[in-house]
Amino acid sequence: MENTLARLLRPKKTESFAISDGEFERLGIKLKKEADAIFGRSLAIRELDTGSDNAAEIELVNLTTPHYDIERYGITFVASPRHADVLIVTGAVTHNMAIAAKKTYDAMPGPKFVIAVGDDACDGGIYKGTYAVLGGADKILPVDLKIPGNPPTPKQILTGLLALAKKIRETRH
Repeated sequence: MENTLARLLRPKKTESFAISDGEFERLGIKLKKEADAIFGRSLAIRELDTGSDNAAEIELVNLTTPHYDIERYGITFVASPRHADVLIVTGAVTHNMAIAAKKTYDAMPGPKFVIAVGDDACDGGIYKGTYAVLGGADKILPVDLKIPGNPPTPKQILTGLLALAKKIRETRH
């Protein structure tokens, strides 16, 4: 009993980690400026899982946590493709999800931008060539940018969003 009580009351050991990431901050500020210049408002993202293992989704959700707080840079995840500027596809496109993915893309207002996040969405990943998988998102949708990794880190995803914003801005000028 005393041993258990002593363990509960002793000081806890925790990892030391940086409260903020300077590089992530700089990327976020750049992305906010690009999104404001391109759209004149925040950037709305719709995430579509077409048959993933949830690794990329976990990293996308991490972007919305208090540690990263991507919304402070004007990036929001929306529930409807009708409100989205960008469609993020995760996972290899399965035969069962092909029609749903096309319908989601068709429901988006123009101009439409598609990003494949994770190895599975980029080229089918470990599921490439299997009976239930068509391949990467580019098999059925016009993909503007691919962010490889299994899964890509939140910083890599933010860097990819910044690259897409710069690409959009360059093509408009």
